[in-house]
Amino acid sequence: MKYRPWPKRDPVRNCFLLPNEIFLLGLSPSALAVYSYLLCCENRNTYQCWPSYKTIGRAVRMSTNTVRKYVCELEERQLISTESTSVTTRDGLKRNGNLLYTIRPIQLALDQFYEQQLAQIDVAAERQRVANALALRNDSTHSA
Repeated sequence: MKYRPWPKRDPVRNCFLLPNEIFLLGLSPSALAVYSYLLCCENRNTYQCWPSYKTIGRAVRMSTNTVRKYVCELEERQLISTESTSVTTRDGLKRNGNLLYTIRPIQLALDQFYEQQLAQIDVAAERQRVANALALRNDSTHSA
């Protein structure tokens, strides 16, 4: 059997970039799959795409409701923003369309993530300070 190297990929057509920083955010594997699919679909000039929940679900093997859950998580993490769209049918009726997804700069999500971590550290430090103050008060009450 003859050795056959992998064919070279065209970097423009057949792949997309996933920012390394995405792994710092602690996303679940499912949220990462949905985010990856949206990146795969996005228009590289507008940073937008509009696949349906059903289309995303088929691609990443999740139910529509599960996809919706992870889209909400990605929005909360500021990785994407969504906008409702509408379509007009041949009969002239206006219907809801797919969501329009905009992939946001990764730095916004990182900034929010770091701010949340700092806030948690501040809360933990305040709790420790109060616990120390209560311990000192209890020690002074028992020694008196």
